[in-house]
Amino acid sequence: MKTLARQRDTIEILERLEKLRPDSVRRWGKMSSHQAVCHLIDACRMMAGEKQVSDATGLPQQTIVKWMALYLPLPWPPGILTRPEIDPQIDGRKPIDFASDINELETLVKAISAEVRHFDRQRHPIFGRMSEAAWLRWAYLHFDHHLRQFGV
Repeated sequence: MKTLARQRDTIEILERLEKLRPDSVRRWGKMSSHQAVCHLIDACRMMAGEKQVSDATGLPQQTIVKWMALYLPLPWPPGILTRPEIDPQIDGRKPIDFASDINELETLVKAISAEVRHFDRQRHPIFGRMSEAAWLRWAYLHFDHHLRQFGV
């Protein structure tokens, strides 16, 4: 299973981010590629405990749905809704400069995948408390989902 705990998987995500362009055409959803970059920045900050995001969870999401999302060998489907605080079309970060936002996102990916981490047991708004290993798996899958959204 791919995870940002592995250097090769982190390198893969960084290489795919380099291919993302401001005019990359989405295959699904409402976000532009630049909005997706801002959404991923917000998600990284949420993961690090730097951004508060409202809960939308219950027992099924914290158990069955979490297990399916993290461990079934299937890509996440289109149409998954995000929380308003990390949705650039609602209350999330707004796009300003694509190049600087990509640079910031790359820096965050490197920090998340570094050996010293600060998000163990941080609360996910849907999946609840997660271990460091679960967060790193989620992060890889989340990046993969949005990069596939733009054919990268």
